[in-house]
Amino acid sequence: MATEDAPLTLARVWREMTGAQRTAVAEAFWQDDDSMTQQVEAITHLAKHLHFRPQSVLGLPVERKVKQMSQQTRLPDTVIGRALVAYHLAECRPMLTAFLDELGIAHEDGLIADSVNEVPGPDRLQAAASALAAQFPVDRVQLYLRTLAVQDPDTWGALGPISAALTAPAA
Repeated sequence: MATEDAPLTLARVWREMTGAQRTAVAEAFWQDDDSMTQQVEAITHLAKHLHFRPQSVLGLPVERKVKQMSQQTRLPDTVIGRALVAYHLAECRPMLTAFLDELGIAHEDGLIADSVNEVPGPDRLQAAASALAAQFPVDRVQLYLRTLAVQDPDTWGALGPISAALTAPAA
């Protein structure tokens, strides 16, 4: 992992993900119909990296785009951000729902219904993160919490250090 003093950014989250995590996130991204704008941006990025024409990348099978994207250590922040959202909505809804329920935040199937009126304090966030880690794989919980922390630091910034300290519950 990178130095803990380094700021938490989308690029850092992407770099620190395992290959398996990047592959799962890329799969969700390329299959998400709401990610078209960012998919065009990803195609342009991959075309430059691979020295292909964008039309050639566009014509690649999804599996190849997933592989190429997951092997990238640098991607545009907009692509990383959208890919993480697509992944969490496609693969982790029960976890999103459990976290928001634990905090008492109104939501619709894991999506916050309105803005968060009261920012949860560090103690509440710690308790909710610990409860989540007891129910779901810690690596998924950490990725979710880091995603929240980087995408809305005013509300969720305290989750960065909390996620780093999470460990799997004893069996």
